[in-house]
Amino acid sequence: MLNIHHCAQAGFEAARQLLGRPAPHPQARLHGHSFVSRLRAHAAPGWALCPGTEVEQLQQHLEAVTAALDHRLLNDCLPEPDDAALARWLQQRLHHDGLQGAQVGLQSTPRSGCTLDAGGGAHIWRRYRFEAAHQLPRVPAGHKCGRMHGHGFEALLHVRADGGEAATGVADAIERAWAPLQQRLHRQCLNDIPGLENPTSEVLSAWLWQQLVPALPALSRVTVYETASCGARYDGQRYRIWKDLTLDSARRLRQAPAEHPLAALYGHTYTLRLHLGGELDAVQGWTLDFGDVKRLFDPIFKALDHQPLHELAERAALPDCDCASLAGWILQQGRRELAALERVDLYQTPGCGAQVRLP
Repeated sequence: MLNIHHCAQAGFEAARQLLGRPAPHPQARLHGHSFVSRLRAHAAPGWALCPGTEVEQLQQHLEAVTAALDHRLLNDCLPEPDDAALARWLQQRLHHDGLQGAQVGLQSTPRSGCTLDAGGGAHIWRRYRFEAAHQLPRVPAGHKCGRMHGHGFEALLHVRADGGEAATGVADAIERAWAPLQQRLHRQCLNDIPGLENPTSEVLSAWLWQQLVPALPALSRVTVYETASCGARYDGQRYRIWKDLTLDSARRLRQAPAEHPLAALYGHTYTLRLHLGGELDAVQGWTLDFGDVKRLFDPIFKALDHQPLHELAERAALPDCDCASLAGWILQQGRRELAALERVDLYQTPGCGAQVRLP
């Protein structure tokens, strides 16, 4: 039995003033953001109007709750509306008997936010970008990554807000810990930095962990974006890589009532994310080559891209062509060639879709 979670995302515009900040701090002044809220949950059987409509109903549920915050002064809704407090405010109001294992996220800017894990623990996150060159010296001859090249790398750092420490205090600690690394990495050749002689995404994520954890003992994970569509994550124990693909495909939900909008023929530009885990190759310094992942997955990609997904679902005897059904099929088919494939995310619109993983 696969593990299935549905996901939704909703935005809201709001102002706030963090009174716990000292007066000179910009956040102590009245200011505003385009906030993004996220909800991930397992929908119990019967929760949705009909099977296959879980994503749309989850999004409606999230939008109904966030509407109370839209174009508001958040200090009128809760005393100190920092990211963690807002996430908890949402979590309390998003509870529903039909939604199990709900997790809530709040993004205040594209570079900052908070996620609440399954146990309710808050993880403050910050995202940083650095421009750098690198080459992978151990790849086979002719591999493009063996040539000196560069990326706009991004590092996403999650830190637990343990012991009742204010979210703003954790955020400040992340900023202080990152500042010297930004100086070491930005506009540099990564191969020249001790420990990064073979700077794969996996090696870089583990190197950042080692550099950061003395100053951030509550660090929970480090994610490195080598490009916008691939990267690696390290949590101090395990490596995971991912590869994003886009699908421009049509669909019609068979199980939707005839008069329901989802019963019509329409389409999406889907985002498909493949998550793969495993041990680091002692020579190459990666779990798998991103190029190999794309090559081995290509037959499945071609079966999905620019295709009527309802016809694929019928041929494959799937319940329907909703995101959860398709992601489960992709995971099972993909593991025939990619044994390291652990999880598949399929989003029909940004942040709205399904995540399916092995038990």
